[in-house]
Amino acid sequence: MEEKFVFTEEEKHACEALTKEIHEMLNDTLTGTDVERLRTHIHSEIEARHIERDRFGLNPVLKALMTAKVAVGDIGLRRDSLLAIMLYESVLRGHYDTTLARKDFGEGVATILQGLVRVQELYSKTPIVESENFRNLLLSFAEDMRVVLIMIADRVCLMRQIRDTPNKEAQHEVAEEASYLYAPLAHKLGLYQLKSELEDLCMKYRFPQQYAEITQKLQESEASRREFINKFNAPIIASLNRDNINYEISGRVKSVYSIWSKMQRKQIPFEEIYDLFAIRIVFKPLPFPSEKTQCWQIYSTITDIYTPKPDRLRDWISMPKANGYEALHSTVMGPDGVWVEVQIRTQRMEDIAERGFAAHWKYKHATISQDEDEFDKWLKQIRAALNSPTENAVDFLDNFKLSLYTSEIVVFTPKGEARKMPFGATALDFAYDIHSKIGNSAISAKINHKLEPITTQINSGDQIEIITADNARPKPEWLETVTTAKAKQSIKSFLKRERQNNIERGMQMLDEKMKSLNVKLSGRVLRKITPIYDSKNKEELYSKIGAGIVSLDNLDKALKVNSKSKILKFWTLFIPQKKEDETDDAAIPGEIAPAEEAPATEPQFEIAECCKPIPGDKVVGYRDPASGNIIVHKATCDELNRLATQFGRNIVKEEIKWSQHKAMSYLVTTELRGIDRQGILLDLAKVVSADFNINIREVNIHSHDGIFEGNVSLYVKDAESLHAVMDKLRKIKGIESVKRTLS
Repeated sequence: MEEKFVFTEEEKHACEALTKEIHEMLNDTLTGTDVERLRTHIHSEIEARHIERDRFGLNPVLKALMTAKVAVGDIGLRRDSLLAIMLYESVLRGHYDTTLARKDFGEGVATILQGLVRVQELYSKTPIVESENFRNLLLSFAEDMRVVLIMIADRVCLMRQIRDTPNKEAQHEVAEEASYLYAPLAHKLGLYQLKSELEDLCMKYRFPQQYAEITQKLQESEASRREFINKFNAPIIASLNRDNINYEISGRVKSVYSIWSKMQRKQIPFEEIYDLFAIRIVFKPLPFPSEKTQCWQIYSTITDIYTPKPDRLRDWISMPKANGYEALHSTVMGPDGVWVEVQIRTQRMEDIAERGFAAHWKYKHATISQDEDEFDKWLKQIRAALNSPTENAVDFLDNFKLSLYTSEIVVFTPKGEARKMPFGATALDFAYDIHSKIGNSAISAKINHKLEPITTQINSGDQIEIITADNARPKPEWLETVTTAKAKQSIKSFLKRERQNNIERGMQMLDEKMKSLNVKLSGRVLRKITPIYDSKNKEELYSKIGAGIVSLDNLDKALKVNSKSKILKFWTLFIPQKKEDETDDAAIPGEIAPAEEAPATEPQFEIAECCKPIPGDKVVGYRDPASGNIIVHKATCDELNRLATQFGRNIVKEEIKWSQHKAMSYLVTTELRGIDRQGILLDLAKVVSADFNINIREVNIHSHDGIFEGNVSLYVKDAESLHAVMDKLRKIKGIESVKRTLS
């Protein structure tokens, strides 16, 4: 018989404090009967020995109360959600059910519990967000938004509590899932504070060293930053006080994760991040004039003091985001020539910005129904994508995450109808947004009455008319142009149907041609001719034949070609062999492609195109389920993180190392920028060629207005030699920045 669950003294005090705090938050909706029934239920669960700690050793009652505090205090959920959170563990373990919940606490509680149970059932099938199971998970979310809000609150609490857990593998798993699913969902729902906290905690657990370094640098620069903020705010405070505005002004520092992301995205050090903070002005509006007008009045006051940057004005008051976010953002030139972002919003807008879509429940406003309609539209799109049979799971995951994070623009139809599109969308995205038939037959667009290619990127305020043709059809290259999930899905669906038709036609054509040559079509023959016709596999070969891309006129000559590869092996990776007393199933050295065919026991390595690691870079392998090859990524690669989240079991656990082939060279492109002067190219060439004896493949440098920038492609031996030459280049007079590109 299991021992009775025991609370520590610390846990008892924490539970009492949380209970009191939550009760105060919900004193308008939570009845005495609710509290008594809930207390009786929890005590009976403890007495019946139905409560036990989870895999992290956490107290489930305390964890539920912490989750409830976030759900109620940070998100704005009410009675039904609180009770569902507290009853969930009992329902999950089969000691309580939704029928009893409906009887004891009402229909709303039972409905939420049903949604939470469905989600957990999906998790029990697939612990990590993987494959098709993810669709069902999101579909459960989309049925009742309170479910997803509770799941976000639960994940925030779990991430807070597993800081010191010895179970690092489970911690990493939870963090990856939070990074891939819950942080983007919180972003889409407008829960920016929780989203930032999730991202920071994910980074802290996954990249502790980088997190600690940025945190330390923020602490070291805090004094000077505070001095600057006070200096910047002083004239604004004086002006707002003169106008008798009831306001609060603060300087908000960027999250550690957002700083790190920018450093990674732009390949710059911490010292070159100049927008570490933003100034936020939150005010209580007067009854008259409108909130919008008062925001613009404050904007006018600020721009009378500081010069604004015209292209950095963001008006989300006139056209709020789909999640209801409203604010006026402007970037102005502050003291000492520093650009500073200023955010202007009312207290109502602040609540919505911090608590997201749930904050709408607190306010009754004329614009809310519009915002809710926008959000419903997004949910409708998600449901449509979830039910689509044409899109595979991996693509869906990518497109879904993109739809969560992407900023918005507003464009107009020829009749003046406003439509919201993601930032970076093209006219083709717009065509598919109207209807898939229009997208499939689109040939060009009139943007602001001017004829433009259909792939032209559109901007906020554009009026767009799509030109179609009956004989037009989607092209594969369109997939590289469009950004919306709907457009990608429609194009893929069309191309898939067309490809299947081409494959069937190509199979028949190849079979007939082989018969005419009196050659039997076998697997060996296919393996021989497939690379000759520049195809990766037989399906691609069939498709090219069927589409008329490949001609079979010279097939007889192709069959006579010596298939032995003449390509040399350029570089190697290997998995170090284990000690003799250990099993040694996978730790066998192997060579990177391109290479001759290796024995079946040797792993075949491929370099990932997304991050293109070179010798010296720390790498991690992902075993491709289709080919069995190991795709080698940089350890910090975003694509690797995505694959680890979706297909964690395919990540190669053994360490992969580079072999010591100093004689070999690898092509790397560096991007340079600086102040132009006579002889700078000569100095650059001297450093690269004379000092390091490195060959330059290509130089592309241009100068304008006294500034030079461009790319230099070099052949280097490894990452160490690359870093050495980059450090030396930075010391050349006039060169301001040197960074490695992925091209």
